[in-house]
Amino acid sequence: MLNIDLKGKKVFVAGIGDDQGYGWAIAKALAEAGAEILIGTWTPILKIFTQSWAAGKFDESRQLSNGSMMQYLKVYPLDASFDYPADVPQDIRENKRYLDVPRYTVSEVAEDVERDFGRIDYVVHALANAPEVKKPLLETSRNGYLAALSSSSYSFVSLLQHFGPRLNQGGAAISLSYLASERVIPGYGGGMSSAKAALESDTRVLAWEAGRKWGIRVNVISAGALRSRAARAIGSTGAMSFIDCMIEYSKANAPLTKELFAEEVGQSASFLLSPLASAITGVTLYVDNGMHAMGLAVDSPTMGVYQTL
Repeated sequence: MLNIDLKGKKVFVAGIGDDQGYGWAIAKALAEAGAEILIGTWTPILKIFTQSWAAGKFDESRQLSNGSMMQYLKVYPLDASFDYPADVPQDIRENKRYLDVPRYTVSEVAEDVERDFGRIDYVVHALANAPEVKKPLLETSRNGYLAALSSSSYSFVSLLQHFGPRLNQGGAAISLSYLASERVIPGYGGGMSSAKAALESDTRVLAWEAGRKWGIRVNVISAGALRSRAARAIGSTGAMSFIDCMIEYSKANAPLTKELFAEEVGQSASFLLSPLASAITGVTLYVDNGMHAMGLAVDSPTMGVYQTL
């Protein structure tokens, strides 16, 4: 049996703000494999996250299979919309949620990680945000569109720029995408579909460039719908939330008629980062119960007999 053994490996996971979502599931799966976890949390919620952890609100979710609790080496404030301190607008600098946090841009966090722990091994990009995600693309403003790309796709480029030289030989990076990158998903607006398409394209280019420059592998997971806090914030379509609609749609139409679990994405991410995937780079790996393979909605009344399959 091939076991994923990441003992002694250090991984920086950008985008954990609670115990929901794929970022948490990936961190937990990596911890199960023995990796040491560094967390990058969005600056405005840093205090909420650390206080919730200390208060035991995540204890149930932190349980590992051997009975121990997932730990982290350190949590860093991170706002991946900014590469350098000079990029931060005055109003952000003076915002009460940023005032007491001296270093949170991507370049500063990468420097601080190296100062604290030296070179690390892996980077996980679990960041996505679109201020106008509830708007159709035709109603999305230029600023909203560019904000979605900055937070959700360019942030991965930035992480690689600054962490790439600080990764050990054989290092790897992964990010998270969604089927909206290549299929129309009504309700997933604000430029997020464009951001995911850019993320997948950038993954291929970064695999070439980072592979040749530093020997780093770069992949992306196209994950299926998950009832995370971020997904629930997208909004609703009629009586159901957007994410509930997408989960039910997948159950009805995907080859595997079951709900997707965050742990399944976490395990796939662990494999992609591990030496077991040493020849895999530039790949978009679908972890979505096969939903990406479908071209028809078999639960449509127009499909008739095919609904019985």
